[in-house]
Amino acid sequence: MSSFEKKKELFETKPVMQAIISLAFPSVIGQIILVIYNIADTFFVGMAKSDAMITAVTVCMPAFMFLSAISNLFGVGGASVISRALGKHKEKEATDASRFAVWGCLFVTLVYSLGAYLMLDIFVDLLGGSDPSVHYHSKMYMVVTVVIGGGPTVMNTLLSHLLRAEGRSSYASFGIAIGGILNVILDPLFMFVVLPAGNEALGAAIATMISNLIALLYYVLIILKNRKRMIFSAVPKRTMFHANIPRSIVLIGFPACLMTLCENISYAILDNLMVATGTSAQAGIGVAKKVNMLAHSVVRGMTQGVLPLIGYNYASGNRTRMKKIVFLSGNISLGIALSCMGVSLLWNKQLIGLFIQSNSDSLIYGAKFLKILCLGAPFSAFAYTVISFFQAVGHSLYSLVLALLRKGILDIPLMFILNNLYPTFGIVWATPIADFLCCATSVVLFCGYLKRHGKDKMLAIATAYSGQSRH
Repeated sequence: MSSFEKKKELFETKPVMQAIISLAFPSVIGQIILVIYNIADTFFVGMAKSDAMITAVTVCMPAFMFLSAISNLFGVGGASVISRALGKHKEKEATDASRFAVWGCLFVTLVYSLGAYLMLDIFVDLLGGSDPSVHYHSKMYMVVTVVIGGGPTVMNTLLSHLLRAEGRSSYASFGIAIGGILNVILDPLFMFVVLPAGNEALGAAIATMISNLIALLYYVLIILKNRKRMIFSAVPKRTMFHANIPRSIVLIGFPACLMTLCENISYAILDNLMVATGTSAQAGIGVAKKVNMLAHSVVRGMTQGVLPLIGYNYASGNRTRMKKIVFLSGNISLGIALSCMGVSLLWNKQLIGLFIQSNSDSLIYGAKFLKILCLGAPFSAFAYTVISFFQAVGHSLYSLVLALLRKGILDIPLMFILNNLYPTFGIVWATPIADFLCCATSVVLFCGYLKRHGKDKMLAIATAYSGQSRH
């Protein structure tokens, strides 16, 4: 009996709540730890009491997060293709999909890291690091995290997607957790012990790179140990270009990639618009975005965890179970988002004060910015759920439309318009307004899709089970 057949109960018959907990809970924990280690950089850099270094880390975030866009292109696309192939009991196609995802991801990452190195100064300036003191620290941070550490960072996220697609969520999430925990431990070591004072941003970058490298080694060891029982394979073969696999992975993964890319472009534009207000506002928005990231990351973990469940049950024809998974996971995500919003509204200054030590203008800006940003959390949670649903079922057009609405089409023009009407704070209001409009659109598209495609395909289910009975 194959490893996948041992997972049939999880995908097909296990109670929905238990199935969600099995796959999504480890993913959510992994994402929370990921946020903690992202916030740890800001926390420890903030101890240096340098707005220039806090701003440098903030400025580099879009460039670093573009690595996530690459891994999502092949990871989300690969996970969708793999889960739907397994729902149709096509294990060989699932294996070939994992092969293409790995090698495609490695190639694109190499091109990006090389380009970032060749145009380093221009890149930093475009991201809002034109101030001389900020520019220096930004360059150091980017060389270590993007140019040198880009490969391990991308492969960690990719492998977590692909392992989760075949039901190995605990392995996937533990790898993310290892990287996060190590980063929190290594940050103060490199920032305050190994490197001399004034190099805290560089120390944070080195800690991030090393923690990601060790996490990648964990994934490699897990794959080598379980390779005979896994559907996953990284051995390149010509068959990975068959069955329309490359096209399917790229089409489904592109909206996830574009959403991350547009988030980074949006953040870069926001940072550039904040330059006119000063370094204090830049530092404040940088911290506010990272604090607000918690709600988004929990929802992202939930949607990543249930994507294989949705894709599998969609492909097998069990649309009733598919809808239960979507609605239950969506309600959980919404509840978490509302809780995070409430905490941010009540204790915004205390939350920002964890990272900006002095009672400065940057702390005041950060607290006010956080109160605005957190209002979009519940709308963003529902939009994320629907975008992930369309990715899981292979509907690239709807997921692309919603991804562009959430980041790009709406929020970027709104930043310029609202900045003229309400300087500085209008820029930040663009985010929750765009989240609301994207959420409203997702409701319409989701309800329309379920009306047309929400009924069980009993023939597909019967065929699948008859195939099982013959083995």
